[in-house]
Amino acid sequence: MISMATKVRKPPFSAARHLVLPLTLALMLTACNESQPQKQSGGGPPPPPTVTIAKPTKRTIVDYDEYVGRFAAMNAVEVRARVSGYLESVHFKDGQIVKQGDLLFTIDKRSFENALEQARANLALAKSNLRFAESDLARGQQLVKEKTITEQTFEQRSQAARNAQAAVNGMEAALRQAELDMKFTELRAPIDGRIGDRRVSPGNLVTGGTSGNTTLLATIVSTNPVHFDFTFDEASFLRYERLANTGHEMANRGGGLPVELKLIDEKDFVHKGRMDFVDNVIDRSTGTIRGRAVFENPNDIFTPGMFGRLRVPASPPYQALLVPDAAIASEQSRKYVLTVDNESAARPKYLTLGQLVGDLRVVKSGIGPDDDVIVNGIARVRPGQKVKAEQQKKGTPGTPSASARPPGSTKTN
Repeated sequence: MISMATKVRKPPFSAARHLVLPLTLALMLTACNESQPQKQSGGGPPPPPTVTIAKPTKRTIVDYDEYVGRFAAMNAVEVRARVSGYLESVHFKDGQIVKQGDLLFTIDKRSFENALEQARANLALAKSNLRFAESDLARGQQLVKEKTITEQTFEQRSQAARNAQAAVNGMEAALRQAELDMKFTELRAPIDGRIGDRRVSPGNLVTGGTSGNTTLLATIVSTNPVHFDFTFDEASFLRYERLANTGHEMANRGGGLPVELKLIDEKDFVHKGRMDFVDNVIDRSTGTIRGRAVFENPNDIFTPGMFGRLRVPASPPYQALLVPDAAIASEQSRKYVLTVDNESAARPKYLTLGQLVGDLRVVKSGIGPDDDVIVNGIARVRPGQKVKAEQQKKGTPGTPSASARPPGSTKTN
């Protein structure tokens, strides 16, 4: 009989894996629990967050509206010839400043000189005929008294004298026209301003006159002063009109209203001007009305067609409360600030905001002058939470005393 040794079977690989995984998870949980910091004995709730508070500042404010517009030349002229002829010479450089009366173009004068000489000769002939007719009429007056000539002959001599005088008048008019045509061969600047480039070179035929197909030679635009054209909506127009009816001089329609302007590369409204015109009709298609301001331009920095942003006073001066703009938070479409009450708890107050004044914001309603507004640390506080409030020091950036800058505007059109 053959004896067989009993073989011990090892568990399959899958069974070994099921035994190892629970052990590994247990070790990991133990390590995590040991890695967690132990709470200090006798611990309590965290201390309240420290915030900085300040009261709203009072300041005399004027509301402003801002509008985008373009500069336009006060005077603009298209230089066209009044007589036809060949262009002889150009007397300016493209783009230069010209003065009224400066010679710009010259048209060939030879044909006009001939016409002028012919007109003078015709006038001399007409005057000679007039002198003969007048002397003949003078002799006829004596002869008709002596019954030497008939009344009919005397009337014929009178008619001849009148015809000769009319011929002289006509020739004098023709001479004046010939002199004008001769003068029109020299085209001079009608206004002061900057001229553009020449549109026609010497040697070309220039069509003149008063018809619509005359030749454009150049354009001139005045540069100082300069207009600024813009439009504003009907609601703003009504507000300005009501302010004017209450007697506020600053809202008077038309001239005299001081305005400020900045260019697209400038941060502040540094250019001073005044309103000089408001249109008398509201555009029915857009619901806007056109306004115009005038600015001095001694350095020619303002160019017709250039964009700018205009600031117009929209209210009389009034006392307003201001808070740092950084202290204002948003809740969907509502704006609010956190204030600290008598129990040192943060309470939200919802605001109606006005314009931005430096880094301060005008508050139309929602807070009072005695409220303690959280100006620093608002991100660490929740409404209703206890806080440790510290008064902000005067002169700190963001405080009203450190933000005294001219008022700006948040309304744009």
